[in-house]
Amino acid sequence: MDLAYVWFFIVGVLFVGYFVLDGFDFGVGMSLPFLGKDDIGRRQIINTIGPVWDLNETWVIVAGACLFAAFPEWYASMFSGFYLPLLLILLALILRGVSFEYRHQRDSLRWKKGFDTMIVVGSAVPALLWGVAVANIVQGVPMDAGHEFTGSLLSLLNPYGLLGGLTTLLLFFTHGVYFVALKTDGQVHEDARALARRSGMITVVVAAIFLIWTIFIAAGHGAPLMAAVIGCAAIAAVCLIMSILFNLRDREGWAFGFGAVTIVTAVLTLWFALFPNVMVSSTDPAYSLTIENASSTDYTLTIMTWAAVIFLPLVLAYQAWTYWVFRKRVSRSRIEKAAALAH
Repeated sequence: MDLAYVWFFIVGVLFVGYFVLDGFDFGVGMSLPFLGKDDIGRRQIINTIGPVWDLNETWVIVAGACLFAAFPEWYASMFSGFYLPLLLILLALILRGVSFEYRHQRDSLRWKKGFDTMIVVGSAVPALLWGVAVANIVQGVPMDAGHEFTGSLLSLLNPYGLLGGLTTLLLFFTHGVYFVALKTDGQVHEDARALARRSGMITVVVAAIFLIWTIFIAAGHGAPLMAAVIGCAAIAAVCLIMSILFNLRDREGWAFGFGAVTIVTAVLTLWFALFPNVMVSSTDPAYSLTIENASSTDYTLTIMTWAAVIFLPLVLAYQAWTYWVFRKRVSRSRIEKAAALAH
């Protein structure tokens, strides 16, 4: 197979990894107003992702760098056309990262509440806008013969794009609440299970509508991998339902695992629906960017392939080791003891 096609799926895998890992970070951040009844509870929630959130976030840097190197035309068209949404995502990620680091620098409740609000906003904005961006790439955006985006921010805020954003927002939220239930004890654990039940039911309905709509869009574009599109959408639906059922049985590990597979297969549904295009033109299909006309040279892709073969297993091993080291639950009693010693 041509290396350009291989790298189309490698980039897809990198974005899958980012959405799964940083996705539950977003969900944890968005859950603060619903689960954090007091400062100890909010610290318990934030500490579930404290050791891993920055490592999870690096996946988008790697994905963006690979996209730039493997598909420079795609990178240029997407980042110029989606400049404002991507800038808002970047600012939100900065806001969230700063809040994690500065929240504990003072004992003032007003100080902490302000940074908690920024964590919520910094988590919700990317969770929404990533879905809007990817949905528009699949559906198609206005582009001219030179592959220049000719629309505006309002053209991205169409019904399918907004539904995509709402779907990722709800998927990440539920995924994050599963993680909180998995990593905490006491009242926060019980509240997270109850919240996941409610959010999970809403997510099923919204995600089902979005995936069915995606299937129709892929069929309208004549996507050659329709069997994969339908298959991944079906698996995503089943896994989402299974995650809800396991949460009802207080099997939070299984619930979180099925939630992760839901996001994996949902993103793959979009990726298969996009193939062999990388950016569909709604102006004229002839103006669309494809894997072949957007990719770098074979020499560049060959060097990238060797680099990926050598370094990607090391990155995965390091991340797996990090999660193993911080695998224990974040207990409320330990945070209370630490707070008592601090005073």
